[in-house]
Amino acid sequence: MHVDLQGQTAVVTGGALGIGRAIAESLAANGAAVAIVDLAAEDAQRAAQEIGAAGRKAAAYIGDVADAARMNEIAAQVSQTFGPPSILINNAGINTARDRKPIHEYARTDWDNIVRVDLTGVFVTSQAIVPYLLRRGGGRIVNIASVAGLVPLRLQSGFVAAKAGVVNLSKSMALELGPQGILTNCVAPGSILTRGTRALFYDESGSYSEKAASLLSHVPLGRPGSPEEIAHAVLFLVAPEASYVNGAVLSVDGGWTAGFTRDW
Repeated sequence: MHVDLQGQTAVVTGGALGIGRAIAESLAANGAAVAIVDLAAEDAQRAAQEIGAAGRKAAAYIGDVADAARMNEIAAQVSQTFGPPSILINNAGINTARDRKPIHEYARTDWDNIVRVDLTGVFVTSQAIVPYLLRRGGGRIVNIASVAGLVPLRLQSGFVAAKAGVVNLSKSMALELGPQGILTNCVAPGSILTRGTRALFYDESGSYSEKAASLLSHVPLGRPGSPEEIAHAVLFLVAPEASYVNGAVLSVDGGWTAGFTRDW
């Protein structure tokens, strides 16, 4: 898929690895100058260097998406380097990989950390970047939620609450900002195979693990998605051709949330 993003500046949070890296590469390949915002300094700088080595524009900015002062600094720095942002991808997010618990045993520190990054980070970063989109006369925002924000999952109280918040926050932003030329949409990924989730899906033989087979039994396509498949969805939403898409939640989940029923 190719769209014309020449002359545009995109901010991608959590852009150093995984889904964020794939989004940053896709936007840059289609002509946008990309600001990669991440706390993983070496990975962010490597991503920017490798995108730049391909003849595209990218720079790394190290910062916490829930730190308002730092995000305001980054917004100003990006604007000075590439021009005011016209695209914001709120992708940064965390979850607990192990030791998941029911709500009465769920660690308060996990709740606070996840909600701070996954939900408050979207709010804080949007507050920092939206004035620049308005200065340009409009733009696009894509917030990355999750199927966990659309369907109930056990043992992940903080994550499901935060991602459900992202879904409705995206719709609220669409209502508020749409009249000013800023289109806001949301992508809800399903099970995506990244470096961080590879151990979950594959055992030492290279086959799907028993846990992965159980997880993927929810998914009609029977496989995890790739970061690039999420990036394609984001690219569509920021494309000039998607000029009448506002307030949408695009599930990219292999059919998980369509209501697939397993045989027992």
